[in-house]
Amino acid sequence: MTDPKGPVLINLEEDTSPAPSPSDVPPVPDTADGIAPQGQAMTTIATLAARQPSKLARWFWRLLGALLGTVISIAAWNYATSLIAANPVLGWAVTGLIALFVLVCLMIAIKELSAFARLAKIDALHRAADSALADDNLEDSRKVTSQLLALYHGRDDLRWGAERLAERKDEIFDASGLLGLAETELLAPLDLAAQREVEAAARQVATVTALVPLALADVAAALTANLRMIRRIAEIYGGRSGTLGSWRLTKAVMSHLVATGAVAVGDDMLEPILGGGLLGKLSRRFGEGLVNGSLTARVGVAAIEVCRPLPFTASKRPSVSAIIRQAFGGLFSSDKG
Repeated sequence: MTDPKGPVLINLEEDTSPAPSPSDVPPVPDTADGIAPQGQAMTTIATLAARQPSKLARWFWRLLGALLGTVISIAAWNYATSLIAANPVLGWAVTGLIALFVLVCLMIAIKELSAFARLAKIDALHRAADSALADDNLEDSRKVTSQLLALYHGRDDLRWGAERLAERKDEIFDASGLLGLAETELLAPLDLAAQREVEAAARQVATVTALVPLALADVAAALTANLRMIRRIAEIYGGRSGTLGSWRLTKAVMSHLVATGAVAVGDDMLEPILGGGLLGKLSRRFGEGLVNGSLTARVGVAAIEVCRPLPFTASKRPSVSAIIRQAFGGLFSSDKG
């Protein structure tokens, strides 16, 4: 009789099929398979930056700032006076620290106001140049040229061009020719430097988006790179934008892009470089990186147009596709035999 507590043996048919190898394992499916990269990070940034707060929200923040400023000022005053009454030496020392802090805040405010004034000056110069070209007014063009020379007075990198412009500006008797000479002599090297900044920002955004798969990391990296790029472009053209000035400039650039629908497309900029259909065959993250970098280049071109003191007449407007090709040069070959 068989022991019921003994081991139970089950006979199985011997499996003679070979064990699967790693090469036979199917690839991990892409979570967004079949969806072309859309540059979600740059689209999000442009939408948020261009969003205009309501009047009620603006009044809320103004009143909140005024209320907090009043409460903090009264609390600091009461604290300083009570400390002076209790311990004069320590009280006057704390009062001195508060005074120094207020002085630093005033200096920051003056710097920001100076930055706003500088940007407003460049914007007014741009509008005056547009008006002079539209009316073909030589006298207005001479005023714009003189203001442009004053704007860049003292810059060593533009000294040679400024001297040539000052020597030749009286020899030209048409508005477009005079402003074209100013573009060639003064703004050409600045345009080149601004394009280099755009190329560097596009590469940075594309690299971070492709290599860092963390949520919101690409948005943060793209926002930081675009703010830095716009600020550097403003500085190149003489804007010297401060913190608030940079944000205001960024809102102006993004609002223009959103209004024109420029952030609604992405792969159309890359198709002439990559070839039709190639973008869809790339990995999702790599494709998103390229599209975000391309949209950064488009933001950079818009920033150049906003920060430049003269419109593009004699000089050629920077091409987004050319900047993308230069920024991503070496990644793809476009041999056309």
